[in-house]
Amino acid sequence: MKTTRLSTSFNVRTENVSSWRDYLRLHCYPLEDYVHEWPTNPPSFREDTSEYCKNTRRLAVRLLEAISESLDLERDYINSALGKHAQHMAINYYPPCPEPGLTYGLPGHADPNAITILLQDEVPGLQVLKDGKWIAVNPIPYTFIVNIGDQIQVVSNDSYKSVLHRAVVNCKEERISVPTFYCPSPDAVMGPAPKLIDPLHHPPLYRNFSYGEYYHSFWKRGLNSETCLDMFKI
Repeated sequence: MKTTRLSTSFNVRTENVSSWRDYLRLHCYPLEDYVHEWPTNPPSFREDTSEYCKNTRRLAVRLLEAISESLDLERDYINSALGKHAQHMAINYYPPCPEPGLTYGLPGHADPNAITILLQDEVPGLQVLKDGKWIAVNPIPYTFIVNIGDQIQVVSNDSYKSVLHRAVVNCKEERISVPTFYCPSPDAVMGPAPKLIDPLHHPPLYRNFSYGEYYHSFWKRGLNSETCLDMFKI
């Protein structure tokens, strides 16, 4: 649970098979609270990564405003629901694997946060589950992949669904991806937006909970359970 860490796999306490991945994990909002923990090599790392984090945060806020409006909520509803906000990022490295059929880069899972903005290189590896089948999301140059996370599913009372996705590896090429996870602050209370609740036709599907409680449950269960939303259903 350290805010800056270099690691492999996902959670060695919950996995039977380790994922084929190395990653650098950083907390990056508020920047001034964390940037002093970041690597200083290469020399430009802190400056360049800070600029990237600021811009992805602005993008995340705009996307959440648009999602709020699409639900006929106030423009700042979701951003306000996230409390003081939090932002993490991971720099993932997937080396070539001699037997890629025996492991994943990451197994199938839904992100526990609100929204994820993914930058990936030109090597395919991301897949999403659609109609019971895993579909490749091939990279498009100069674009981001945007994933809806569990907290948007909760706030929208299932109008939006968090996406099940995984990363696969290959035996020839290394792959790099950089997901930015935009999150509620740990003390933020999450639950369906009251405006979306109708006791007769649209009852609440989830109880209220703190994001800290949800995040702890997510890490405790690990990725093999795909999602832990069922623990918070009414």
